[in-house]
Amino acid sequence: MKKHNHLIDLGDYPVEIWNRIVTSAQLIMKNPHVYKGACTGKIMATLFYEPSTRTQMSFQSAMLRLGGGIIGFDNPETSSISKGENLGDTTKTISGYSDLVVMRHYLEGAAKAAALTADCPIVNAGDGGHLHPTQTLTDLLTLIEEKGRLSNLKIGICGDLKNGRTVHSLVRAVSQYEDNSFVFISSPELQMPDYIARTVDYRKTHTIEEAIPDLDVLYMTRIQRERFPKDSEGKKEYERQKNIYSLNADKLKVAKQDLIIMHPLPRVDEIAVEVDSDPRAVYFRQANYGMYVRMALILTILNDDIDMKPQSLSGEATAECPNLKCVTNYEESLKRSFAEGKCEYCEEKIDKYTQ
Repeated sequence: MKKHNHLIDLGDYPVEIWNRIVTSAQLIMKNPHVYKGACTGKIMATLFYEPSTRTQMSFQSAMLRLGGGIIGFDNPETSSISKGENLGDTTKTISGYSDLVVMRHYLEGAAKAAALTADCPIVNAGDGGHLHPTQTLTDLLTLIEEKGRLSNLKIGICGDLKNGRTVHSLVRAVSQYEDNSFVFISSPELQMPDYIARTVDYRKTHTIEEAIPDLDVLYMTRIQRERFPKDSEGKKEYERQKNIYSLNADKLKVAKQDLIIMHPLPRVDEIAVEVDSDPRAVYFRQANYGMYVRMALILTILNDDIDMKPQSLSGEATAECPNLKCVTNYEESLKRSFAEGKCEYCEEKIDKYTQ
């Protein structure tokens, strides 16, 4: 069986590959015409089970600019999923029609599940509140372009850190570079998960004002309505959390002049519109960088010049994953697997498991 170059988690790649993709993106930015036609005859499928603007359209634009074609859906209700087709059957079928599948899903671990049986490379474009590796590649390019380095940075991350797949991936990645530290700014209910936080140099605070004077980077995120329970209690909790953090011009008065303000977008009310005109606000340029990173990633994967670990399961389990958003609790055909005390799909810590 062919080993495909999936991108499920950046941690599956060595740092040298991350750097190569970012450098390739910089070259594409400088000479985009050179890459026109580089993917002629190739087809990319975009399977978006959740709404998206930037990720979906930047991937589609990236492939079109490289001369390839695109198929897919942005609403699963228009596909056979509405008839009850399971994830494995959908991705197995569509991977036979395409050279690359880019998938966003509301369940954590869904991209990993798809990669186990797909007949072409799978790219994780966000799996629930778990990971978002291509946003992280975008963020690395943004840091290089706007700060000139990936090391010796103090990065404040503010908002929904519990459910924020973009910041989970970012913290994991940036911690692999030297002398970086983090300030996690969140309410007690939305703190960074322990499996992320325990591996990095960080401190916590509950206010932007306390953190901002020392920061080189402020990474804002929205409070994500879609990650809260749909019942009445979940709606009340979202209403309580949504207005806690808001960055405005007044709060920026004590910030460094070379601070950069990032945001994966979309924003709701966590950054005032008045901040857009501040030269330190780079989030719209950050969104543009995403297209070039995805062009570089597509070329890297399709050129088959990287040595990837095959997607496989190393553990066994008979218990259910306690994460109610884990793909294994919805896809009956999936083999559950726990290794090193955590679910191999969503990384939820497991107290009791069998191997």
